[in-house]
Amino acid sequence: MTEAWIIDACRTPRGVGKAGKGALWEVHPQQLGATVLKAIADRNKIDTKEVGDVIWGTAAQVSKQSGDLGRMSALDAGYDVKASGITIDRFCGSGISAVSLAAACIKSGMEDLVVAGGTEMMSMDRSRGSGPSVMDNGNLRLRLHHPQTHQGICADAIATLEKIPRQALDEAGYVSQQRAAIAIAEGRFAKSLIPVYKEDGTLALDRDEYPRPQTTREGLANLKAAFAAMADVPLDDKGMTYRSLILQAYPGLEIEHVHHAGNSSGVVDGSAAVLLASPDYAKAHGLKPRARVVAMANMGDSPELMLNAPVPAARKVLEKAGLKTSDIDLWEINEAFAVVSEKFVRDLDLDRDKVNVNGGSIALGHPIGATGAMLIGTVLDELERQDKQFGLVTMCAAGGMAPAIIIERI
Repeated sequence: MTEAWIIDACRTPRGVGKAGKGALWEVHPQQLGATVLKAIADRNKIDTKEVGDVIWGTAAQVSKQSGDLGRMSALDAGYDVKASGITIDRFCGSGISAVSLAAACIKSGMEDLVVAGGTEMMSMDRSRGSGPSVMDNGNLRLRLHHPQTHQGICADAIATLEKIPRQALDEAGYVSQQRAAIAIAEGRFAKSLIPVYKEDGTLALDRDEYPRPQTTREGLANLKAAFAAMADVPLDDKGMTYRSLILQAYPGLEIEHVHHAGNSSGVVDGSAAVLLASPDYAKAHGLKPRARVVAMANMGDSPELMLNAPVPAARKVLEKAGLKTSDIDLWEINEAFAVVSEKFVRDLDLDRDKVNVNGGSIALGHPIGATGAMLIGTVLDELERQDKQFGLVTMCAAGGMAPAIIIERI
C-alpha cells in the first residue's frame, strides 16, 4: 500500500454566519468552494484534468448547497471536466472524512491526485423540512431506541453527568479567544488564508470575522445559559421537548445548563481544501509534500450523548498508527462546545499547551462541513511553525460519531 502525501492546504476566512450581517452571506456556496479549489490548484500548478476526484464535505445539503457541491464548485473553479466530484455528509465530521477518503483512495492505488475539503454556509436557510428539528426526522421507531436531543442540551447533559463545572467551560472559552487573538496578531494563519471576492471583484473578506479578542472572564461569567429555555419548548402537538428526549435516555437527570455563546462554537460561513497525492505522482510532477497521512479512523458512540465519540476515536486512530498520546505533538479537537474539548483533555490526560494552540471554534467559528479540513490545515501549519512531527485531528459529529486522522510532517 502506497502512502498518501498532503501537498498543500488552504481555507477561506470564517465569516459571521448570519444573513444580512456576515461578510460572506451573499456569496454562493459553490463560489465559496470554488475560491479554495482554484487557489489550491493555482498555487501548486496542478493540471486539473489529472485530479481523480474532488471529495467535498457539506452537512446541510439543502437549497443552494444541494446538488453535489463538490462537483459544481470544481466546475466553477475552472477545473477540467474530467475532474470528478462527490459530496459527503458526516455532519460536523464531513471535512475530516473527506480528507480521509481521499487518502484512502490514494493509499489503495485507486487515485494519484485528489482534492478534499468542504463548504458550509451557515448564514443560509439550512432547514431540512417543516417538522421538529430532531435527528430522527420523525422516525418514531428510531426515537424509541435512540432518542436524540438538541446538541446544546446534549452538551449541558454531558457536563452534568461528567461533573464538569461552568467555570471550567468558561475558562476554555476565554483561552480559545486569547489563543486565537495571538495567532491572528502573529500571522499564524496567513499561509493558508485565501481572500474571498464578490462577483464585482471587490473584496468580501480577507480575515476571520468572528473572533472576539476583547472577551473577559467576567463577561463570560455574566452570560445567560443558552439552552435552558429551549429545552422545554414543545416540538409537536404531543408535547415532545428536547428535555423529554434526553430524559427518555437518562430518567431523572437534572440538567445543569452551562453552555452559552461564549463557550460554544461560533456560527460562521467558510470553506477549505486539502491537496493529496501519491508519492510517485508527486515526484513525477515536482510536487513537494508537506506531510503524510499516518492513520485514519471512525468511531461511533452513544447517539443520545452524541458529543462523546472523539475520545474513543482518538484512541482507535492512535492504536492504528502504533502511537501513544505522548507521541502526538499537537492536537486539534473541535470546540463544538467547551465540554467536548474539556472532556477530551481530561480523559486522555493531555498537556493543554499542545491542544488547540491557536484557539478553536469557540473563538474562530465552526463552518460545519468545512471545519475538519480547516483543522487539518491549521495543525499542518503549526507543525511546520514549531518544527514538530505528529498532529492528531478529531471532532464530534451529530448522531454520536467521530472521525480522526493523524498526520506526520515530512
